[in-house]
Amino acid sequence: MKINDYFKKSLSRQFAGLMGVFIFFFIAGTIVLVILQQNLSDSYNEKRAELVKKEALVQEIDSTFNRVFFDVRGYLAFDNDDMRISAQSKQPELRKMGKQLDELAASQDDKAYAREVREFIDYYFIEKLPATVNYFETGRIEEVKRLASTGATARVNTFQDDSLKYLQGINDQLNEEAEGLMEKQSYIQMGFVLFSFVILVLLARITRVMFRRVGQPLADFAAAANEIAAGREAVITVESSREDELGALSVAFQKMVWSVQDKEQDLTAQNEELLAQQDELQAQQTELEEMLEALRENELKLKRRNDLTNGISSSLDLQSILDSIVVNMCGIISADRGMIGLLNTKAAAAYAISASGVEQFMDHIENGLHERLIQSKKSFAIKRELLAGEKGYHEEVSYSYDLYLPVISSKDEVIAVMLFSRFGSPFSEKQMDEYEALSRQVGISLDNISLYSQSEEERKLNKDILNTVQEGIQMVSRSGAILQANRQLEEMFTCPGAAGRLENLPWEIWSAEMANKVEQPDEFLAFLQNAVHSDSCEMESIIYQMKQTGQVIKMYCEGLGQEDERIGTVLVHRDITKEFEVDQMKSEFVSTVSHELRTPLASILGFTELMLNRELKPDKQKKYLTTIYNEARRLTSLINDFLDVQRMEAGKQTYEKKYLRLLPIIEQVIEKQQINTDIHKIKIDDRSIGNDVILGDKSKVEQVFTNLISNAVKYSPGGGDIIIRLYQEDKSVLAEVEDKGLGIPEDALDKLFTKFYRVDNSDRRRIGGTGLGLSIVQEIMKAHSGSISVASSYGKGSIFTLSFPLIETAEEPGAISVPKASAEGYRVMVVEDDQSLAELIIQELSDSGFQVVHYKRGQEALDFLALHTPDAIVLDIMLEEEQVDGWRIMEQIKENDRLKNIPIIVSTALDEKEKGFSLGANDYLVKPYKPSQLSRAIMQTLLKIGKVGQILIPEK
Repeated sequence: MKINDYFKKSLSRQFAGLMGVFIFFFIAGTIVLVILQQNLSDSYNEKRAELVKKEALVQEIDSTFNRVFFDVRGYLAFDNDDMRISAQSKQPELRKMGKQLDELAASQDDKAYAREVREFIDYYFIEKLPATVNYFETGRIEEVKRLASTGATARVNTFQDDSLKYLQGINDQLNEEAEGLMEKQSYIQMGFVLFSFVILVLLARITRVMFRRVGQPLADFAAAANEIAAGREAVITVESSREDELGALSVAFQKMVWSVQDKEQDLTAQNEELLAQQDELQAQQTELEEMLEALRENELKLKRRNDLTNGISSSLDLQSILDSIVVNMCGIISADRGMIGLLNTKAAAAYAISASGVEQFMDHIENGLHERLIQSKKSFAIKRELLAGEKGYHEEVSYSYDLYLPVISSKDEVIAVMLFSRFGSPFSEKQMDEYEALSRQVGISLDNISLYSQSEEERKLNKDILNTVQEGIQMVSRSGAILQANRQLEEMFTCPGAAGRLENLPWEIWSAEMANKVEQPDEFLAFLQNAVHSDSCEMESIIYQMKQTGQVIKMYCEGLGQEDERIGTVLVHRDITKEFEVDQMKSEFVSTVSHELRTPLASILGFTELMLNRELKPDKQKKYLTTIYNEARRLTSLINDFLDVQRMEAGKQTYEKKYLRLLPIIEQVIEKQQINTDIHKIKIDDRSIGNDVILGDKSKVEQVFTNLISNAVKYSPGGGDIIIRLYQEDKSVLAEVEDKGLGIPEDALDKLFTKFYRVDNSDRRRIGGTGLGLSIVQEIMKAHSGSISVASSYGKGSIFTLSFPLIETAEEPGAISVPKASAEGYRVMVVEDDQSLAELIIQELSDSGFQVVHYKRGQEALDFLALHTPDAIVLDIMLEEEQVDGWRIMEQIKENDRLKNIPIIVSTALDEKEKGFSLGANDYLVKPYKPSQLSRAIMQTLLKIGKVGQILIPEK
């Protein structure tokens, strides 16, 4: 009874009790079903495992007996004793399996079959098999057959049949167990269905009880509440005698109904009073809304003006500002469209206007109404009828009011025009004054932009100028911070591309960073300290060297002042690496040249003095003269190198290019160079050459190979082979000069072709040289559209490779062949003011068979030519008589019809071949040259013009 009262006093307890009963029945039923299912499964698995084990054991027994039978028959058939032994060895195994079968036997059939197995084992292995083996081994085959026919075979067959029947019985038992399992499982399933139905019925009962005790009363309460809310009487059907929450709610609800009815009259009176107050508040709200709308309009105006101010002050880009001005002014003016155009730059921005309209506006910005605006500098408005394109879908007559506003600069000049159109709403005078004040603000902003643009352009120009200057420049404040640095300085002290990294760095950082990158940091910092922090640093300088690059930099400073006040220091870092290297090379060159020039001069003067002051034997005289001649050639070669470098640097070097074969030139050079050495063997390898024709100046090409082969000889002091390879590759003729000499250090390869450069090595210093040869070779190769390269292994030798453009020819050029005859009868006029050289030329030409006429002055030569016609003329350019020089003589000869075809061979120290050939010279020889070269040039020239009957070309 107490339990029943306990549940009646609480809906939650009632619900919990019902749900507890439901859960209890559900769990109990589920447990029972699970236990039944588990027991059934365990029983089946146990029985099945036992049957399977017996089945496997019987199959093993049967299989073993079959192997025994097979082995015995094999023994009897093939007399194989191993098979007998195998059969007999199966007896223990079979007895063991028979014992296992006894242990598993549960039924009478199991026990009977186990007994039969034991008996058959005894019968077969004890009675029959030994007797059979004995008969077979003693040769009594008939006894073996008799034994088989008298019952042994039948007994074996009987045993096998029994085994099969027993196995079949086991299979039948397995099937019966499976069917029994399925049947019992079906019973359990039916029980589960019945249990589920009972659970559902129980759940439905619980639901019905809860609906009747809780849901229905709650529905009654809701209906009563709706009735009360509608102002009608309400009857509460819930029993007030209930002890649970609904009973208490029923009592409270009834009291509430009474209270509501009591207060309804008071509320009605108050409601009438509130309605009156509401009308009053509504009037006040309308007034406040009007005030709020006015405040919002003012706020919007202020926002638009603020947007205009921010737009023209937050950016310095002209187009962005113009766009912002137009958009914000349209918002302030409430204009439907508008634009602004600048008078000076023709820049413009528009809102709701087509591109063609903007173009039309700008084309006539200084005409019509705009002109009035520019002259008056006052705003004005124009009323006009809307065009058809502006009306849209409106058909009635409408008007547009166009407002013209001038944008006036600080100089009181109109710099821009603004035009805004407002449809259907005119502009008042007050509004126009207000908008005109805004336009003045716009003018101030445009002035600021113009000033900024000018300042920015000047700043960029100054920056570009500083970056263009080759020197590194930095401007430092009085405190030591870097105000500005150009790109060259950044590249000197930082990585390339790190623009602006040094700017704004304080003294402590940048000075230490720079000092860490130079070879003399203490001197460098001392100079910086004095330059930046002292009162005067003008024209002071220091030379320092960079650690990583090895650059030599000269730094000097200049004070930066403004209105007689020093505001900073300008430091200039000038890269003088090349000048420094050139100075070093020139100093070395002067030392080298003084030695190279004085050595041959000393020999020449010494041997000449001996010949003048002593009586010498002919063989001694010849030896001394040979030495003087060789030293003079050496001196001439040095002077020619200096002159070649000078002409090449001045761009005045001329080349007389003809089609040449390289092989004969190389052979000629080898012949000359081989005479000067006994410890070197100069070889040429031209096996792979096909076509070796090039377009070049023979003397210059010969000079190239002379320099390279001479170097190979000089820089191979130990002797050895010098190999010249000549071969064709693609469209180039390549020539390699290989020696096995000293080689070239790797760090010197990139400087090898620099003027005056010599490898700093004691072995090479002893060899001598000016350092000009390879630079001359490189310039000559460039002039021939070729190239030179070098590969070297230090201490093992070098290979210099020349590349000439190949000339495709159908025939190889052959040597000029002429008939040999006497040169007597041909007269040559020599015009030469140097008497010694003139005597040498006369002797050479006379020995070659020519008749020679000599004149020292130009006028004398012209007088001779007025009466005579020589066969050839040897002409010097620089003559004693200043008014008639060699150029003048050539001009007058070429103007005379009788004389203009006379061949002229120029013999001069001036290297102006282009001018000589342009005036009509047939050949041009630069002093000094071999005398035989002159006679050969005259003979070849006479050959070309057809005088072949009396000319003999002397051998070299």
